[in-house]
Amino acid sequence: MNKVSENPFKNRVSTQSVFLCCVAIFASLYITSNIMAVKVISLFDIFYFDAGTITFPLAYMLGDVITELWGYRTTRKVILITLMCNIIMVISTQIGVWLPSPDYMAESEAAYNHMFSYVPRIVIGSLVGFLLGELSNAKVMEYIKRKTKGRRLWVRTIGSSMIGYLFDSLPFVLIAFAGTVSTHDLIMMILFQYFSKLFIESVAGTPLAYILIGWIKRKTDYHNGEILDNRE
Repeated sequence: MNKVSENPFKNRVSTQSVFLCCVAIFASLYITSNIMAVKVISLFDIFYFDAGTITFPLAYMLGDVITELWGYRTTRKVILITLMCNIIMVISTQIGVWLPSPDYMAESEAAYNHMFSYVPRIVIGSLVGFLLGELSNAKVMEYIKRKTKGRRLWVRTIGSSMIGYLFDSLPFVLIAFAGTVSTHDLIMMILFQYFSKLFIESVAGTPLAYILIGWIKRKTDYHNGEILDNRE
């Protein structure tokens, strides 16, 4: 009796499923960052940053993973999808502000309106920074990948983030907070956001990118990133 060999692909995870999960988490992290950005955190009355800084580098890490595995053209589509998700969030929360509440919910209504009346300005700044930062990050990462012939992933994740965070932090802070905080605090927010995001990217984002990219290549039916059309 002939022994039937085990199918090596039977335990593989669909690459498309993994890709869709990456897109969903990527968009969720940006929406979460926009909402968290309403709160400004102060450390020792010296360093100021919005709470969204905590989750933002994780979104950049996922952007790096998508660019690395599926290319710039696919990443650009994901960025546009995320942009639409953020716009839907702004429109939906603003509708909630306009709709009336019963008198006994006045306190909750005031809190909701205070928070989400502020979100649109935060989101406008975030979207401008998001588009400039993510597109430049993805483009630079793919450029470095070609130059290094696919070697040294850490060079392109950190190198592209150095450019991406610059184009993200500067417009975001200026649009979102100019006129609401002092010039000194504004400058400190820009500097701290840029370097803190880069630090988190270096010590956490890049190792996570290595782990996630390696797992996807080992455990899925990934083959040359053929999820979407990657032609330039």
